[in-house]
Amino acid sequence: MPPRWLRAGVVGRPHGLDGSFHVIRASPELLSVGVVVRVGELERAIERRAGTDDRPIVRVEGCSDRDAAEALRGAELTVARPEAASLEADEWWAEDLEGCSVRDGERLVGTVSRLLALPSCEVLEVSRAGEPLLVPLVSDAVRTVDLERRTIDIDLRFLGEE
Repeated sequence: MPPRWLRAGVVGRPHGLDGSFHVIRASPELLSVGVVVRVGELERAIERRAGTDDRPIVRVEGCSDRDAAEALRGAELTVARPEAASLEADEWWAEDLEGCSVRDGERLVGTVSRLLALPSCEVLEVSRAGEPLLVPLVSDAVRTVDLERRTIDIDLRFLGEE
């Protein structure tokens, strides 16, 4: 079963005096005005969205000054899955891929520990014996993703592993 909440980022340092704050490790597609986010254990609507997708700045209801923003610092921001935009056929939320078994055909390679956003593309970090394996989310490296079975089939030969 997919997680009910998606990670939208972490509250960073305050920005200005009105209760706005920077969002670090952000998923900018989840941070829109009006979207209800969970900040720690509280649910609050986003009242302001500024900055860029790389460095978003938001203010949530009930957070009206710098001290209130500072009090939230370090809290995880999550969004209920139904609030999230629909994804294309070849797109996935990181939470859906984490924990999936990674295979090359019948050969078990490891388990997805996290999804990394690198400048050129997103990459699966696969935990395995020895060094982790980084698998770019490109069609040459990833053959299939089956979220129901929680498996990802990759091509180790393309990745230079054979």
